[in-house]
Amino acid sequence: QVQLVESGGGLVQAGDSLRLSCAASGRTFNNSAIGWFRQAPGKERDFVATISWNGGAIVRTDSVKGRFTISRDNAQNTVYLQMNSLKPEDTAVYYCAARRGSIATRSQQYEYWGQGTQVTVSS
Repeated sequence: QVQLVESGGGLVQAGDSLRLSCAASGRTFNNSAIGWFRQAPGKERDFVATISWNGGAIVRTDSVKGRFTISRDNAQNTVYLQMNSLKPEDTAVYYCAARRGSIATRSQQYEYWGQGTQVTVSS
């Protein structure tokens, strides 16, 4: 079992930065791949980024490459999503999710989910 809690969301202006945190509890965190997803109102939940258990493998969706960075600190049981140069189209609820095994980009492949944190970017 893995329990996940996201934090760090907020209201910012276009061009600003935010760092989201995903704090995990549970003994299997260090063996889990972690993904970040986002869901805008009226839209499906979309993949943002994922990181393997040891940080050795990372995948990001094209729209955030060069702006978002995913990292993890297994000693702190935390995964981060550093978001720079934010745009209004980044506005969404951001979720972190965990799965045993390798990284994945589809939400159906993840077993555990946090409650989400709202990110709003004004123009």
